[in-house]
Amino acid sequence: MRGGDAAGASSLEWRPCEDPAQRGFECATLKVPLDYDRPAGESIDLAVIRGRATSPSERIGSLFFNPGGPGGAGTAALPAWYERFFPAELRKRFDIVSWDPRGVGRSTAVRCFGSAEEATAFWARQPAGFPVGAKERQTWFAGRAELAENCQKRASKLLPHVSTPYTARDLDRLRQAVGDEQLTYWGLSYGTFLGAVYANLFPDKVGGLLLDGNIDPRNYADGAMDSEPRLTTSLRMGSDLGSADTLEQFLKLCGQAPTAGCAFSAGSPEATRAKFSELMKRLRRSPVGAWTYARTVSDLRQQLYFVDPGWSEAAEMLQALWEGRTPPAAPAPPPGTYPGTEQEAAVVCSESLNPRVLSRYAELDAFSAARAGDLGRRWVWDYEWCAQWPATAADRYTGPFDRPTAHPILVVNPVYDTATSYQAAEAMTSQLADARLLTLQGYGHTALLNPSTCVNEHAVRYFTTGALPPVGATCRQDTPPFAAEPTGGIAAGGGLADAPDARPRVG
Repeated sequence: MRGGDAAGASSLEWRPCEDPAQRGFECATLKVPLDYDRPAGESIDLAVIRGRATSPSERIGSLFFNPGGPGGAGTAALPAWYERFFPAELRKRFDIVSWDPRGVGRSTAVRCFGSAEEATAFWARQPAGFPVGAKERQTWFAGRAELAENCQKRASKLLPHVSTPYTARDLDRLRQAVGDEQLTYWGLSYGTFLGAVYANLFPDKVGGLLLDGNIDPRNYADGAMDSEPRLTTSLRMGSDLGSADTLEQFLKLCGQAPTAGCAFSAGSPEATRAKFSELMKRLRRSPVGAWTYARTVSDLRQQLYFVDPGWSEAAEMLQALWEGRTPPAAPAPPPGTYPGTEQEAAVVCSESLNPRVLSRYAELDAFSAARAGDLGRRWVWDYEWCAQWPATAADRYTGPFDRPTAHPILVVNPVYDTATSYQAAEAMTSQLADARLLTLQGYGHTALLNPSTCVNEHAVRYFTTGALPPVGATCRQDTPPFAAEPTGGIAAGGGLADAPDARPRVG
């Protein structure tokens, strides 16, 4: 594994974004090497976007943002989340910059189909959510084999070069291109692993890294790609267990609320749990229209990512199905939108171990259902496409993760995170050389997307002065599940430290 790439980066030529969904933002393109072992060879394009600092006279520098995935497109996420989730003080003092990582979205992308229509038709033929029973499993296996063949035909040159260490090197090129001496970064979910890799490839360039909704780096990256692992990436990271714990909280809090607060409430936590179990049994026997058991479980997991409004929408969906009604479907993307579903696989399957033996996935389905219930099944099948994936990363990062960094790193995690467990955040904190864990006593996937004024105050202080929260600091969410009124604020140990400016400004 090589160290950081020392080559320089070209500047960015910013222009107003043309897409109406990006109105008010500036866009640019950065060329980077396809292969960092051949930096003078073929290049690829990165699509970049920024929201300018709203107070130019107080501007500190650029704050880079990765929305996770892998496969999350920053050029779509940043405009959608900028005003809703990013603290006003950060928008005031920083250009907030994001990008579509290599292989993703508007950048040079992995596209395994000839058109959006062809890709959409392919996914429509696959079992919704995950396969249930031998017949659907055979359809699933055949579909993933077809996908792998398509990807090999259409993207073979790009596939070995979309791994996390290459994206980390791209991020350092972006840092150079905006003129910052060190990186300021907020990464969500998979973006925490990207942040950890960056911190260990470029430790002297770490200005302020906030890792939110964390992946256990060793569980994601360890092992030789030609070995046969016992578990999938998701099960090694405990994502199924995190989802199970979150679902238990959902049913408990729903049951404690009146039906006016939670539509699925049966009057008590025990009765609401029993009602949910009965609904799952019903759906396994007979779907409600197109709403199968697997589709319901898949949609429920996604809704649990966002406490507001996701948890209330989940309760309404479940109650509609309980009553035999078809819930409203999510709005379809605009015609001609390429789904890009395979772009997640292109990263994960190239660098993280997953079983290659197809029969193992049926075994893991039963294993995860036994330890994590219905949502556990969804996590198993998320990674089955890796069994037949046609490429291995030319450059993986498997450690070390404890190289001393120029400045300490802030780790944040909800206690009940639907995808990235609190235990993974503890692992991230312990594996990094110098990191502090801020606990969000709350629910949903990441703190940024489940807002806490307390977390945001700590984030602003950290990014503007370098000050960390006190050891053991704990925050609450602004809007708890099924609550009529927000509460917000600081929980035990969550007060901001009155610390001096501990970090040089960038820019």
